Amino acid sequence: MSKPRILVTRRWPASVEAALSQAFDATLNEGDVALDASQLREALLSYDAVLPTVSDRLPAALFEGDAVRSKILGNFGVGFNHIDIAAAKSKGIVVTNTPGVLTDCTADIAMLLLISIARRGGEGEREVRAGAWAGWRPTHLVGTKVTGKTVGIIGFGRIGKAFAQRCHFGFGMDVVFYNRSLVDPAEAARYGARQLPTVEDVLGAADFVSLHCPGGAENRHLMNAARFATMKPGAFLINTARGDVVDEAALISALEQGTIRGAGLDVYEAEPHVPERLRALDNVVLLPHLGSATEETRTAMGMKVVDNITAFFAGREPPDRVV
Repeated sequence: MSKPRILVTRRWPASVEAALSQAFDATLNEGDVALDASQLREALLSYDAVLPTVSDRLPAALFEGDAVRSKILGNFGVGFNHIDIAAAKSKGIVVTNTPGVLTDCTADIAMLLLISIARRGGEGEREVRAGAWAGWRPTHLVGTKVTGKTVGIIGFGRIGKAFAQRCHFGFGMDVVFYNRSLVDPAEAARYGARQLPTVEDVLGAADFVSLHCPGGAENRHLMNAARFATMKPGAFLINTARGDVVDEAALISALEQGTIRGAGLDVYEAEPHVPERLRALDNVVLLPHLGSATEETRTAMGMKVVDNITAFFAGREPPDRVV
């Protein structure tokens, strides 16, 4: 019996590619160049499974017609708002993701951003590299203290909880959060956190606001001009969730006008494009979507995809099915 034909859209950790190549008739992206829409469409027509990443856009148009061959999309990543889920479902295509394994590393990146923006680490690093540092002086790059401040978390899932734990037990921060569903107060207390009724309540209380909610239509532009105006004037925004959760134009205006003090971002609305006005600001720290970028985590993510498509082609329920 022939092995299922699968396409891996980008380079993955070597051990994962080896596992896929052994179990399947795998086509790898040796050049690691992103596929365009026509190439992704052709992949859906030609392969039993396509293994996309969060940077591969799969809108409804790619699923049109009766010739689609793919039966499963083994997504490398937790978020799947880059895939038109309704269109995939209408074609009977299963979609899986990779939850759980990137919790700690993403929370670590959020912590890195929080400390960096509070202590102006990005500005200092750029100054030293430019040869512009004139030496220590009492008024140079004075930031804000982290210990004892209030952090507000939007979305209290796995990553939100891990971030709360770091903030409260690592830095003595007061933690408040908003979550769509009610969290047991005893559960929240395990992370040194307490739930507030609305997003606005969290924004008004927090010195740092960190986003840990899903992307997609329901949360698109959750952070807009009105909500930036609700934040404390000296507050900072951190986003390691999804770029579309933030209205980027409104964020840039809030930063330029001093509505908020700064931002730390790992994700953007139109990756890899980062607006020039955002890149020009000193009061932001900008990372290239590094949330899960450790050897251990990226390998674990890939192995989850292996498990999902292996189960599917063996006639079992994939453990991380989202559609």
